[in-house]
Amino acid sequence: MGGQEMKMEASSLLADFPLDLGPYEKIYKHIHKHPELSLQEKATAELVRSHLSKLPSSPFVIHSDIGGHGLAAVFRNHGGKGDEERGQGTTVLLRAEMDALPVEEKTGLEYASEVVMRDVADGLSKKVMHACGHDMHITCLLAAAERLVRMRDRWKGTLVLVFQPNEERGAGAKAMVDGGLYSKVPVPDVVLGQHVHPDRTGTLSSKIGLVMAGSDNFRIRMYGRGGHASSPQTTIDPVVMAASVVVRLQTIVSREVDPSDMAVVTVGSLQAGQVENVIADYADLKVNVRSTNDKTREKVLAAIQRIVNAESQASGAPREPEMVQTSRFPTTINDETVANRLAASFGDYFGPDAFDPASSRWNASEDFSVLGRSCDRPYVFWFFGGTDARLWDEAKRRGTVDQDIPSNHSPFFAPVIQPTMQTGVDALTLAALTFFPLNNNERREERYLE
Repeated sequence: MGGQEMKMEASSLLADFPLDLGPYEKIYKHIHKHPELSLQEKATAELVRSHLSKLPSSPFVIHSDIGGHGLAAVFRNHGGKGDEERGQGTTVLLRAEMDALPVEEKTGLEYASEVVMRDVADGLSKKVMHACGHDMHITCLLAAAERLVRMRDRWKGTLVLVFQPNEERGAGAKAMVDGGLYSKVPVPDVVLGQHVHPDRTGTLSSKIGLVMAGSDNFRIRMYGRGGHASSPQTTIDPVVMAASVVVRLQTIVSREVDPSDMAVVTVGSLQAGQVENVIADYADLKVNVRSTNDKTREKVLAAIQRIVNAESQASGAPREPEMVQTSRFPTTINDETVANRLAASFGDYFGPDAFDPASSRWNASEDFSVLGRSCDRPYVFWFFGGTDARLWDEAKRRGTVDQDIPSNHSPFFAPVIQPTMQTGVDALTLAALTFFPLNNNERREERYLE
C-alpha cells in the first residue's frame, strides 16, 4: 500500500470507529476539579491505572510508580491474533503529563478546583489548579487508548502510553527514564505528544525543527543586614539590593542579546521580610530564562550571575549571594521525517484551514523531548487549540487576542471541552495509526464491546 493510500486508510479508520466522549467529559471534569501538584500525582495516576485496566479485553500491561507517580502501559497488538504474541511492526509512544500548578483558579466553572495542597518544594500550603491543560492531555490519551483498542483488528504494532509526573518542574521525564522506563517498556521507534494552548478550538499546529524554547529556573538569595525601619543607616537593605537586580536584569535581553536571536528573562517572584517596620536580612528572587540555543543560554546565565554578584558587592552585602538552579528544560526540536508524515496525515484529515504545519515557535518549554533524546529516537510535539471559537474570532477581529484570551498558567485558563477534546483524541489516534502497519480486514468491533 502506498503512502497516500495508507494516509487515507488511517483517516477513514477514525470515521469507522467513533467513540462516545460523554464519559470522558466526566473524567475530564473530575481531574480538573481534583488537581495534584508536581510529585504528588498519586490519585491521578491511580485513576489512569484503573481506567486502563477496565478497557475492553484489558490489553494493557501497566507499570506504576516509575520515577515517582509515573505510569506506563504497553499494548502489544498482533492485529487481532492474540495478546500473547508480541506486536509486530512499529512501536509508538504517546505521552501525557499529570501534574497541576500552584495557582488559585478564577474560571468560575462549576467544576473549578478548590483544592489546597502542601507543596513539597517549599512546605507551603497552596491552592492548586490545572492551569496548563494537563487534565485535557490525560483525558485525550485515555480516550485515544480506548479507540485504538476498539480498532485493534485494523492495525498491528506496539502501543506505549506514558503518563508523566512532574512536568511543571522539568524533572518528570528524566525521572521516569532514570527510574527504568525503557527496561519496563519497549524502546519506541517514535515518540509523540501534544499540548493544548490558547488558540481557536478545533485547530492544530506544529512545525519542523525548533518548536519550543529551552528554559532555566533559578532561586537567588541576596543577603543584607536586618534592623529597625527607623534606622536604615544601621542596615544593608536587601529589598533595595534585589530591586536593583530586577531592573538591571531587564537590560540583558535588550543590550546583550543579538536582536536576531531570542531570549527572555523573567523575575517571577521577589520576597523579603514579613512586616512593614522591619528591614529584612535577605531577599529571595525566582528567575526564569528562555533561550533557543546553547550559546545564547550560556551568555544570559553568565550575565545574570555577573549582575547579581556586582549588585551585592556594590551594596556592601555581608555575604556573597546564592544562585541555585531549580530546574532546566531542554529545547524541543521536531524530527523532520516524522513531522512530515504527521503533517500529511493531519492535513488530510483536519484540512488546511484547521492544521498549520509551519507554525511559529512557542517560547514555552517542555521536558517531553527527554523521552526521545534519552533513547536516541525521533519525536514530534504538536499543539491543539482550546479557546471557544466565537471568543477567538471576536478577539482576532478586534486585535485583542493577547489581552482577551487567557493563556496557559493563567488562573482563567479553561479550554472549552468540545470540540477541543475531540480534536485531541483524533490527533493522538491518527498520529499512532500514521506509523502502525494497517490491516485491510473488516472485522467487527462488537467483539470488543463485551
